[in-house]
Amino acid sequence: MSHLGARITHIGPGRVHIVLPSRPEVTQQDGYVHAGATSAVADSAGGYAAFTLFPPDSSVLTVEYKVNLLAPAVGDRIEAVGTVLRSGRTLTVCRLEVFGVQDDRRKLVATGQQTLICV
Repeated sequence: MSHLGARITHIGPGRVHIVLPSRPEVTQQDGYVHAGATSAVADSAGGYAAFTLFPPDSSVLTVEYKVNLLAPAVGDRIEAVGTVLRSGRTLTVCRLEVFGVQDDRRKLVATGQQTLICV
C-alpha cells in the first residue's frame, strides 16, 4: 500500500480504515481515482480487518472479492473500510466500503464483499 501512498488510519477488532490521497499517479484519464486503486485499498482494508481477529502466528490471504463501483471516486482522498461480517475457523467474510471524501463530506463510491482464508 505504501507504493500507492495509502495508509491505515484506524485499526480495531474486525474493522480497518485505509486512506488513499487523490493524486495523478492513482487517477484515470478523467481525474477520478482509478478502479484498480479503489479495489486495492478495499481489498487491503478487508484483509487487515480479518487479520485483527486471527491468531498472532497466522497469515491472511484473499480467496475472492467483488467490488461494485457505484459512483466516480472523487474528492481529496478515498477511504476504504473493511468490516468483518463473520470470522470462522478457516474462512472470514468481510464487507468492503469505499468513500470519496471532500472536506467533511463522504460519499459511498464502491461497495463489496470479500472472503479470506487464515493460513
